[in-house]
Parts: sequence; C-alpha cells; structure tokens
Amino acid sequence: MPTDALPPVMVVVGSDSTLRSWVIGRLMADADVAVMEGVDTKWIDLHDELSTASLFSMGELRTVVVRGGDPLVKDCRAELEQHFAKPGSTSRLILEVEQLPSNTRLYKAAEQEHLVIGCSAPQITAGRNQHPDIPRIRKFLIETIAPKHQTRLTEGAATTLIEMLGDQIGMLDSEIAKLAVHLEVAGTITEALVRDVVAGWIGKTMWEINDAAAGGNATEALRHLDKLIIGGQAPIALLPQLAWALRRLGMATAVVDQIEATGRRPTPQDGLKGVGFKGRPEDFKKAEYQMKQLGRDRARKLLTWLLETDLMLKGSHSAAPRDRWAIEELVCRLAKRG
Repeated sequence: MPTDALPPVMVVVGSDSTLRSWVIGRLMADADVAVMEGVDTKWIDLHDELSTASLFSMGELRTVVVRGGDPLVKDCRAELEQHFAKPGSTSRLILEVEQLPSNTRLYKAAEQEHLVIGCSAPQITAGRNQHPDIPRIRKFLIETIAPKHQTRLTEGAATTLIEMLGDQIGMLDSEIAKLAVHLEVAGTITEALVRDVVAGWIGKTMWEINDAAAGGNATEALRHLDKLIIGGQAPIALLPQLAWALRRLGMATAVVDQIEATGRRPTPQDGLKGVGFKGRPEDFKKAEYQMKQLGRDRARKLLTWLLETDLMLKGSHSAAPRDRWAIEELVCRLAKRG
C-alpha cells in the first residue's frame, strides 16, 4: 500500500513482537518518523507530536509511532477515542499494542474508520480452546521465511520446527536462519537436519538445567531456563524433563527412609540403586552429591513440590507469565543454602 494511501490511524496488535516489528517497519517506510515509548508517554506529549507537521516530507503526513502502547491505552483511553474520531490532518499515528479486545470502543473505531493489523500466529478454535494453525504457519515458513534466508524448507522440517519451538514467528525465523548456515545457498532444510541441530541445543540446555537445579546452582539453572523460554519452549513442556531427574532423587530418599526404618544405616547410593538408578561411577557420585546438597528434609518434599508445580501449570499458572513463575519457584526451592 502506498504511504499516501494509509489511514491516519493504524493499530498494530498481537502477541508476536517480531511480526509487530516487521509490520511497523513496512508502515514507516521512508516517512518523517517520531518514535515514542508507551510506558513513558503522556497524552499531552503525544498530542503535541501529533499536532506537529513535518518540515521535510513535502506535504506528506508525519508519522508518530508509539511502541509498547498498552500502558498508554490503559491511562488515556478516552483521549485516544477522541483522536480516533477526529485524527487531524498533520500526522499519522501507528499504535503498537499486545492486546486490544475487539469488544472495546477503541478497537471498533480503529477497525471501522482506520486500520487494524493483527500480529499473532494464526489459531484454530476448538470449543473453548485455541491451538496453533499448523498448516497456515507451515505455509508461511515455507513460502515467506525460508526464501528470505535463501534456503528451502520441507513440510516435515517446518512441522518439526513448530512442534519443537512453538508458534512465535521470531524464534522460527531465527532458527531457520541458523539452519541455513549449515547448507549451500538454496539448499534444503530437512526434518533430519532440524532434529539434529535444533533438538541438540534444546536437549543440551535441559541437561544443564537438570544438573544446575539439583546441584543447588539456581542462578545457572534460571539462566538456561530463560534461554529455553525465550526460545519458545513452554514451561509446562519443560517440567516433565526437569521432573524426570528430580523425581529419582525424591524416590531414592524415600528408599533411604524405608531402609533406616529397619534399623540399618543406608547410604545415598543404596537409595539410588533401590529406585533402579543406573550409570557410570561418576553418575552415581553426581547424584549422591545432589541428594546431600538438597538435604533430607527438602529431598523428602521433592515429589510433593513436583506435583504442586504440575497442578499450578495446569490451573492457576497455566498462562504467561505465571507459568514461568511456577517453574522458577521450583528451581529456587532447590537452591544451595548459604
């Protein structure tokens, strides 16, 4: 769409920050632009910007972009509604927000009189639940993202990427760019390459989280956890992998308690062997250290903590950012005590 054909108000709304950034970049084009941050913007300052004509655009409207405009919408909804009704003739407003319910007057005004651009991955509604529209996302990756990086992408590879990383376009774009480096120009990214490269770093990071969390190094565990969550991994999908390692320590502690009840004096290794722990001598040594680091009281609570976290992620903490808080709280409970 030519710049002079754009409406005086455009709302860029959605959960995908990469899509929002791409859209805003296209809308700004080569216009005379002023960028403001929604968290710091007062209506009086925005009004001044919108009332200021450009000296350099040869009669074209000046563009004012409000990044992260959710706080502005919350504090200045009435003023924005008035501006949407009478936007003036000197400047064009691009308002970026993560959320703007379609039943609000502000959304309806933008949709009816101006332009609303959705920037979220497509979803399919099934009953009360929504799920990523895999076919549409896959098509977008194959036809738009892969050519951008001078590569091809098979349907199987695209599906596997979505299964591993989720539906955040920015993360998928970044991984396709990394995978393209492994190939010649115009080479094809296959499902095998995706599983080898992408699954490799996710698995390696999860192993590091397990070791750091059980070893009491909460800082290191949280750092790697942050890497995976930013990479699109949902906390509810990470918990089973973390629980697998921690559950063995909790069960081994229960075995130690049972042996002690018979009057014997067991070692942590007795408990590990009692739950079928297998591995090299260094694996037993590491697990023994983790049990000692946790201490008997906390190790006894591990199974309960894991159950509580699982129930939280499936209930009260099922949505972001609470899902992240739930798994981070579990990691902090395991931290080494001074």
